Amino acid sequence: MGTAYTPGLKVSSSTVIEKTRRLPLKGTVLVKVGDRVEPDTIVARTELPGPMQTVKLAEQMGVEPAEVKAALKVSVGDTVEKGTLLAQTKGLFGWFKSEFRSPVAGKIEMLSEQTGHLGIRMPPTPVEKDAYIRGTVKEVIPEEGVVVQCRGALVQGIFGVGGERQGRIAVAVDSPDAVLTDTVITAEHAGCIVVGGSNVTARALRKAAEVGAAAIVVGGIVDRDLIEYLRETLKDPSFDIGVAITGHEPVPFTIVVTEGFGTIRMAGRTFDLLRSLGGASASVNGATQIRAGVIRPEVIAPSETDEAIRVDAPESGQLLEGTHIRVIREPYFGELGVVTALPPELQQVDSETHVRVLHARLEDGRDVVVPRANVEIIEAA
Repeated sequence: MGTAYTPGLKVSSSTVIEKTRRLPLKGTVLVKVGDRVEPDTIVARTELPGPMQTVKLAEQMGVEPAEVKAALKVSVGDTVEKGTLLAQTKGLFGWFKSEFRSPVAGKIEMLSEQTGHLGIRMPPTPVEKDAYIRGTVKEVIPEEGVVVQCRGALVQGIFGVGGERQGRIAVAVDSPDAVLTDTVITAEHAGCIVVGGSNVTARALRKAAEVGAAAIVVGGIVDRDLIEYLRETLKDPSFDIGVAITGHEPVPFTIVVTEGFGTIRMAGRTFDLLRSLGGASASVNGATQIRAGVIRPEVIAPSETDEAIRVDAPESGQLLEGTHIRVIREPYFGELGVVTALPPELQQVDSETHVRVLHARLEDGRDVVVPRANVEIIEAA
């Protein structure tokens, strides 16, 4: 797998964050607008209908379909337990009775006199939706869910694996260049969002699972190591990383990659922000979708203060002087910088084509000129 980036990532120390928490089907909303919620607060609840179990009474009892109704000991609408007597024939002179008991618990929902089959709807599965982040209910979506809002720090990544989790941020390395190894992960990282630098080793992934870490956040990861670990964890030798959406893998912790595949130094300001948040409670989600309705993996650390939320509306998605960028083509591939000038005239580049360029100052102090098409904007609220 080659190195890849997603444009328009956001890294912010303070921004307004809104998360829609919606049930998979209509149910009951348990909170109201203005309520303060914690990540584990249940904001909505519903039930998924249980599967229908078809009981072939006529075949099982050796009678004609038309005879089943007279043999029934239950009625449509009754609730039965596993082992409840469903039907019984009269037998011969009161002897040799044939009976059949329910193989499952549920509710009698259907009887077909044409086939002699009984339909038992198994118990529903309760579904609860939590708030995911600490914040305030901004909006209630009737019978479906809510929108939770907070102000806090937000770090979006390139790729992730695993779903929603919460934990305390713990930076385990000294620099964004450092590799996260198993030697720096300890029992103290149980339940933590462990932050590394440029990569994480396969042994470190196993150690994180062993100590019970909630998540790992690193700049890069070798795809071979990740796939090998996932195949081992999921006990599926054919498992591969999906390209459409991730986040539903039953893995012991969530992984968020901020820069790309390979050994890639975490962006300095991303690392500095995460380091400044050391010890703070945060929510993390590895869900990634690269097609329509883009979803990016994220780390959210809500502000500890109850400051009023004020929403500014700066122009986004525009290249301006001072805009933070990442170069996505050689010879400065992966370098971060700030736009210093945007000359309007076309300039000839190495390919001998004439394109619009920008001047940028990279993190190491170099001043470079690159085609505008060769950069992506890193949003910073």
